[in-house]
Amino acid sequence: MDFKYVLALHIIFMVCWFAGLFYIVRLFIYQIEANDKTEVEKNILIPQYQLMQKRLWYGITWPSAILTLIFGVWLLSFNFTTYFNTPWMLVKLSFVGLLYIYQLRCQQIFKMMQTNSYKGTSLRLRIFNEIATIFLFAIVFLVTVKSSGSFVWGLLGLIILSGLIFAGIFIYKKQREKNSEGN
Repeated sequence: MDFKYVLALHIIFMVCWFAGLFYIVRLFIYQIEANDKTEVEKNILIPQYQLMQKRLWYGITWPSAILTLIFGVWLLSFNFTTYFNTPWMLVKLSFVGLLYIYQLRCQQIFKMMQTNSYKGTSLRLRIFNEIATIFLFAIVFLVTVKSSGSFVWGLLGLIILSGLIFAGIFIYKKQREKNSEGN
């Protein structure tokens, strides 16, 4: 198969994988927040969120993660020596490795959510959800710019982005608290 077709498939499954990672944690948050609802609402919402999580996780997220890996390895096989002699690719692959570790942590949380035994808060999950965003920025910038030479500037940019994201989470939390006090 031609390089461009393999690249297109790699990008498509990467997008689907990230969509699954972003949405699964949102479903975790909704399930945690459903515990604060009335008993009737909880009995409806929690099983529905668990079903949605299961379908998303095993129907989209895991298959996309596996296919991203398969097509990524296939892409590397087109010019293996060159790719592994470029620092940006090694840094990118390190971020991808960390992303798979993130996926495995999501798997642990998923299993706990399926038994409704997760003890974390929705705030903790909101923060956790943004880790995938940081990985997305890092990976896309490395692939697009193809440089780790400005690694310090890239790292500084990631730190600033992380700070802005986390500040946004806490501002949102304060706003929600303020709105719930007003009701």
